[in-house]
Amino acid sequence: MVSLFPLTMPTLQLPTKKVALTQTKPTTSRCSPLLTPLAYFLGQRLVLPFYFGKISVSGQENLPTSGPVILAPTHRARWDSLVLPMVAGRPATGRDLRFMVTADEVKGLQGWFIRRLGGFAVNVRRPTISSLRHGIDLLLGEAMLVIFPEGGIFRDNRVHRLKPGLARLAVQAEAINPKLDVQIVPISLHYDTPFPTWRSNVQIVIGRPILVANYVGDNPNADTLKANAKLLTADLQKALIILSEDPQYPSADA
Repeated sequence: MVSLFPLTMPTLQLPTKKVALTQTKPTTSRCSPLLTPLAYFLGQRLVLPFYFGKISVSGQENLPTSGPVILAPTHRARWDSLVLPMVAGRPATGRDLRFMVTADEVKGLQGWFIRRLGGFAVNVRRPTISSLRHGIDLLLGEAMLVIFPEGGIFRDNRVHRLKPGLARLAVQAEAINPKLDVQIVPISLHYDTPFPTWRSNVQIVIGRPILVANYVGDNPNADTLKANAKLLTADLQKALIILSEDPQYPSADA
């Protein structure tokens, strides 16, 4: 999905006993056959080339071109939601990205565009069964999701503690269908200024996929899934740190 509006992605946390789930109408999303190609054209041909200086990408060979995938990028600026589709979406993989966004982002005209460009909302304070189920259903349908695991924008170019929701969603989907083979792709994004300005440079480093099946096992129960999700979160954090500290990747102190 390409958003015409740079977005802030939510902190996804699957419900615990202390969180009341709200039963509402079904959550839906789709990629408009008219708006989506137009958004990609504008982003790839006009917006990004005009606004940014050099856009460097490494590791695109690590992007799966089929099967269920969760892209797990660091979150450094609102521009992330426009840069990612250009380096991991249709131009690179032939696939549309399905962004999870906060409920506040799908109001009014902006919300109209977002819902037709593949995005769907999660109310992080009162998550609904419908919205969480929709995320799992997209994975079961072999979609490519985007979830920012840090849960917010951090402009210091350091990997912050990851939220548990991404891993929990992934292991739940894999447990429902043990042959699903969900893959999580860690991605580091770096801008040469904390608040990207005109002609700023962007560097994107895409890591090797993490296989979620390795964190599910045979006949998993709720306790083992929760424990394995913690291990998956820790391994994803390590992968993001390694990517951000790559010798060819600018350090926060550079």
